[in-house]
Amino acid sequence: MDRIVAQWNAERPDLDVGPMATLGRLKRLADHLLAEVAEVYKAHDLTAASFDVLATLRRAGAPYALSPSALIGWTMVTSGTMTNRLDRLEEAGLIERRANPEDGRGSVVALTPAGFALIDQVVAEHVANQARLVALLPEDLRGPMDAALRVWLAAFEGDVAG
Repeated sequence: MDRIVAQWNAERPDLDVGPMATLGRLKRLADHLLAEVAEVYKAHDLTAASFDVLATLRRAGAPYALSPSALIGWTMVTSGTMTNRLDRLEEAGLIERRANPEDGRGSVVALTPAGFALIDQVVAEHVANQARLVALLPEDLRGPMDAALRVWLAAFEGDVAG
């Protein structure tokens, strides 16, 4: 990035290309981090999308079941996308669709025992992997970086709790 910025500074000294360096580094870092995180999912025949569904059900607490609309709300995908994800997870025996005990007209999506066991194993590996990746950043920079990212993200999402 430094070479690219130097080239632009030489060719277009009238432009402030500093933001190009910031965004370029963030993009490259995100690519590296996503690839590293995906390795944990891949080792268990999961994708980021399937992990997201299983993790959302697991962290919902007992009985580890949510309505499809609640899952859509938590994962922020369309109903068609969610249906495809659920179909694949159901075929793998990781979730099941049941009648909603609180509303006989609706349904809930629940972890199967196999899905529960898998997500518990994978989330432990995922958290350890995240810790490994964050440890690549010096400890004294982690808090300030997290605070800056929270503010920056809130500018887009309007949620300062990030």
